[in-house]
Amino acid sequence: SSSLAGFGPFGEHAVNASWIAVQELEKLGLREDVDLHVYEVPVEYQTVQRLIPALWKKHSPQLVVHVGVSGMATTVTLEKCGHNVGYKGLDNCRFCPGSQCCVEGGPEYIDSIIDMDAVCRRVSALGLDVTVTISKDAGRYLCDFTYYTSLYQSRGRSAFVHVPPLGKPYSAEQLGRALQAIIEEMLDFLEHSEDKINCQHEH
Repeated sequence: SSSLAGFGPFGEHAVNASWIAVQELEKLGLREDVDLHVYEVPVEYQTVQRLIPALWKKHSPQLVVHVGVSGMATTVTLEKCGHNVGYKGLDNCRFCPGSQCCVEGGPEYIDSIIDMDAVCRRVSALGLDVTVTISKDAGRYLCDFTYYTSLYQSRGRSAFVHVPPLGKPYSAEQLGRALQAIIEEMLDFLEHSEDKINCQHEH
């Protein structure tokens, strides 16, 4: 079971490419043994803090993949980690956390358990018409805030993918196909790492 969350409109993004890409992926679907649950997340800190634990509780997913748009991105970008501190940007409700952090007393950053370098290499080798890159800084706004909250909740069983705005340079269809390939590689990676863990327990 995996959940996929894209963001709603904010700022100059009246149409959020991340939500369009997620809907496109939903049309394409993932392999048959995967239950896909799709959500649109409002660009609001307090909603994120409430929604993410609720999603984990409801579905206990194998993996949650968050997809966000970045006006600066020109590639599909796999984010390696989420950051706890430095949230000063106001959300759609003109709110920002007083502490400027996600989880008071939480670690400074949390890495995804997924090896994003490996996923990037594998997806790039498929020869899709989309460039995939890696990043360690999800931007200290709601994308980063959501990612950290999710990583904290899931002990690292989350991923974050940044997409560029639609048409800059990719179409919704190209983004949907890229997400499909990325998530299948992530699920593959998780299954193989679980196998390794199980083998070690048996000896």
